[in-house]
Amino acid sequence: EDIRRYLSRISGPLLDRIDIQIEMPSLSYEEISGDDASAETSAQIRKRVNAARDFAHERYKNAKINSNSALTSAEIRKYCPLDDAAKALLKKAFDALGLSARGYDRILRVSRTIADLAASETIGAAHIAEAIQFRSLDRKYWGR
Repeated sequence: EDIRRYLSRISGPLLDRIDIQIEMPSLSYEEISGDDASAETSAQIRKRVNAARDFAHERYKNAKINSNSALTSAEIRKYCPLDDAAKALLKKAFDALGLSARGYDRILRVSRTIADLAASETIGAAHIAEAIQFRSLDRKYWGR
């Protein structure tokens, strides 16, 4: 009850301004100290991120936009095309989660970045689903 009362001090509009909200579990000693050959190196991650940034820069070359986070609502409508499955999933999420207009835009900006990492011009249902998962804390702690 004390935790819930403390968390109730954080308003919905404030939460809507946070793009990615995820809870990370503690790692075990084995996870921290082990050699996981399948783990991605920092250099590999940097390469993927730079490729996604180049992909986005090409899309925005004639606009005064430097990143997906800078997209206005009007620009989101222009640069975030959704396939039919993505539209349907986003509508379900909007209704089920009671998203605000700001929350809706945040999900689209994050899904645009996820699509860029996949070198996809169109945002698909998988991109939307992943972006929705990054807004898990407001559902867990605030019951939205």
